[in-house]
Amino acid sequence: MVDFRTAAVDRPTALARLDGERDQVRAMPGNLAFRVHACREDDTRVSIVHEWADETSFAGYLASDSFARSGTALRPMMIEAPVSRRFRAELWETVG
Repeated sequence: MVDFRTAAVDRPTALARLDGERDQVRAMPGNLAFRVHACREDDTRVSIVHEWADETSFAGYLASDSFARSGTALRPMMIEAPVSRRFRAELWETVG
């Protein structure tokens, strides 16, 4: 999970940038999810939730051109350092 803030005027550009990378990230080996969310309570916040099959797949994403491009485009818009929380979890059950 990644949370970051931009100026309110820059958030649509940040969201569009992430939307532009979404299909490429989702096509990467081991990607299970890549979702971008605009906070409803704060027009400066953006959250990214992504899920990977294993640490090797996640490492591949971190080394990818897509990750580098996003960082190059997004970091200048950020008004504070992003917060990235990484979890190692075991799927208990899928209901649906």
